[in-house]
Amino acid sequence: MVELEYLTDKDGQLKAVVIPVEFWKKFFMTDDISTAALTEAIEDFCLNKAMDEAQTTPLMTREESIAYLEE
Repeated sequence: MVELEYLTDKDGQLKAVVIPVEFWKKFFMTDDISTAALTEAIEDFCLNKAMDEAQTTPLMTREESIAYLEE
């Protein structure tokens, strides 16, 4: 079980989550824990999620696509 730490402001509002390095390395399968690596990992995750969602989205015809773009 991974123990995350939650950081809050003075009013108790959640501001951040601290991810343990061991979880980071397993989840992102890299030893690089830099900001650049985080950015790339998030972009990869979002792109993969969008591609998965696109597979379940019906395709538009040419006419439907043009009408959509004209809106």
